[in-house]
Amino acid sequence: MPSLITHYQQLLGLPETWKVSDVRLSTSGPRIEIHLEYIGPKVECPECGKAGRIYDLAPEQRWRHLDTMEYETHLIARVPRCECKEHRIKTIQVPWATRSSRYTLKFEALAVELLQECSSIQSASRLLRLNWHATNEIMNRAVKRGLSRRNKEAIAHLGLDEKSFRAGHQYVTILNDLKGGRVLEVVQSRTTDGAEALLLSFEASQRQGVKSISMDMWKPFAIAAKKHLPQADIVHDRFHISKYLNEAVDTVRRQESRQLHHAGDRTLIGSKFTWLRNPENMTESQRTSFDQLMACELKTGKAWSMKNMFREFWRLGCRESASFFFDYWSERVDQLALKPMIKVKELLKRHLDNILNYFEHEMTNAVSEGLNSKIQLYKASARGFHSFHSYRIRILFYCGKLNMAITG
Repeated sequence: MPSLITHYQQLLGLPETWKVSDVRLSTSGPRIEIHLEYIGPKVECPECGKAGRIYDLAPEQRWRHLDTMEYETHLIARVPRCECKEHRIKTIQVPWATRSSRYTLKFEALAVELLQECSSIQSASRLLRLNWHATNEIMNRAVKRGLSRRNKEAIAHLGLDEKSFRAGHQYVTILNDLKGGRVLEVVQSRTTDGAEALLLSFEASQRQGVKSISMDMWKPFAIAAKKHLPQADIVHDRFHISKYLNEAVDTVRRQESRQLHHAGDRTLIGSKFTWLRNPENMTESQRTSFDQLMACELKTGKAWSMKNMFREFWRLGCRESASFFFDYWSERVDQLALKPMIKVKELLKRHLDNILNYFEHEMTNAVSEGLNSKIQLYKASARGFHSFHSYRIRILFYCGKLNMAITG
């Protein structure tokens, strides 16, 4: 079968030191086995690259390659071991695969592309005809490769955000590049130590280039940022502030709904999401229903008005105007005497300087929220994760914008 051997020799593009010695169709299944033989006079030490003599041949190894038509294709070879004066006996590096991988470079490249297109490892595994663990290992190597290639340039605007991991208030903390729209790193916890570990994943020169870091008003995040990014402005995120205000309105609604229900009034029953919508997002029928509720002069309507008024805070364009507006808004909240709204007002007042930093940078955690939504999709596709390691790898693989291309 010399012609078939020549055919695969050309297709594989092997260097002159390797040749195809045999091609067999396996009798145990639809599989093609390509046997390779080293024919070079010398070998190179994989540690130092110096030429040395062939000590012996390692036991036979097998690598999965791209399929030939519908037949699984495997490369099989006994790899030479080099005798190096400095590093002693070392198995040389083969040109068709990375060290310790049982798959060729071309097969791994295909696997990475499929994983990027699929929403889960299970889907890619079926297409590759691999088991879950083998496909997962390819993903792990791809992330490791991508992280090693990241450049060390400064990132001006960072975002710190939390994401639920498991039930029972278990969280991970995610560090994002807000302008680059990518996840930089993930740690298990939302503690000060965890946030510090994220920030210290940067080199000192990178940390010095950070201008702002957007985050929730979670104290451990602020402590870590002040310690390791003293020159950067902390910007408390407008999306989390909106969440606090929405929660305050809903608390007022629930309290008032109970009072009305005891009196036989069902006006607020089923109106939860009505108060969460912004007017411009309401349909015509929703706006009609909302106007009818507002006409009832409910406490909930007054709380909603304060929440809606605060949206103007972000449109004022400068720190001084926003500070003046906040004082006016605070007075109006105090006049309403609604405890949930006053509680949020006091929270915002304690962190006002960092909130006002928004007007210096106009950076928000909108990118982080978008990434969180994407992460949630992959989490749902995987039906949850049993380990933090797997969760972190998925996040970095799909949201890290890593250069995971196979070279060689």
